[in-house]
Amino acid sequence: MSWDTARQAPPSETRNNQGASLADAIAVLQRLRDVVRGQVIGRDDVIELVIIALIADGHVLLEDFPGSGKTTLAKALGEAIGDDRDCEHFIAPFRRIQFTPDLLPSDVTGVPVFDSASNAFHFRHGPIFAHVALADEINRTSPKVQAAMLEAMGEKQVTVDNVTYPLDDLFFVIATQNPLDLVGTYPLPVPQLDRFLFKISMEHIDRQAELEVLETWRSRRESPGSGSVLTRDEILASRAAIDREVAIADIVKSTLVDISRNLRADERVLQGNSTRSLVLMLPALQVAAALGGRNFVSAEDIELLLPRVLGHRLELAPGVADLNRILHDNMREPMERLAAGTLD
Repeated sequence: MSWDTARQAPPSETRNNQGASLADAIAVLQRLRDVVRGQVIGRDDVIELVIIALIADGHVLLEDFPGSGKTTLAKALGEAIGDDRDCEHFIAPFRRIQFTPDLLPSDVTGVPVFDSASNAFHFRHGPIFAHVALADEINRTSPKVQAAMLEAMGEKQVTVDNVTYPLDDLFFVIATQNPLDLVGTYPLPVPQLDRFLFKISMEHIDRQAELEVLETWRSRRESPGSGSVLTRDEILASRAAIDREVAIADIVKSTLVDISRNLRADERVLQGNSTRSLVLMLPALQVAAALGGRNFVSAEDIELLLPRVLGHRLELAPGVADLNRILHDNMREPMERLAAGTLD
């Protein structure tokens, strides 16, 4: 994916009465990218995937190690987005939730508190009420608390004492887990994993990027960010513009279904991906296409995102470890048909 390509060859500049144009949307994403890049060095690919997930209304699971910049990334992303609505004062730009074995669901969602002055209970909103919520070490908490995240991530609401409280339309979760530390952890169940659009495995940054981190640590510490550079409404308008103006051909949908059916029938795969994963992938493909300077989804977008979307949803047979080979084998024929259909 090339952000520079998107800048040099933007899609149509036309604007209609429904809101921002596609070019406006790409400009917003470029501003957001630049802010996050200023704080997170050497993670350009991760930043791009996270921004794709944000605009596609998905969530991201980062499999990483301590000190890799996940909190900095989430905080820079959240604090770059302002909100002028006075009525939503309980929604913060960014909140970090440290998951521990003794955490309770109410510690995440909130809890009714008795007010002696009014002689009534009032709901105290939990840290999940944020534009960007960092669920740090999500696999360290019990399945009961993990389950409390399901409704929030799937339906953008929480239910406490039979009362439902809506989350913001921009609600976005970045969760992390440490793959090397298995003591005292609770592996995420399949329904929880299926709520995440992407699972991204982070590796150590390269030598030059690490040197740049050391050289700029003082300036980044003294100027932790430039504050809100765009608004919540701009992000939501960009999401709507991309959804409205980036076309997904029927043959693209057929390709995704055929790949999924091939995977489910592959003897090396015990459990294939869900239909929900395909639904979640469609807006992500639209965002990737827009960032590539196109107003239509192409094979390039599928090749870029499909391993990120399906990798954590497939359960392989015992002794099978080469996920990339399995994906390649099952993608080959559907992608060839897509290419042939595109040429017709």
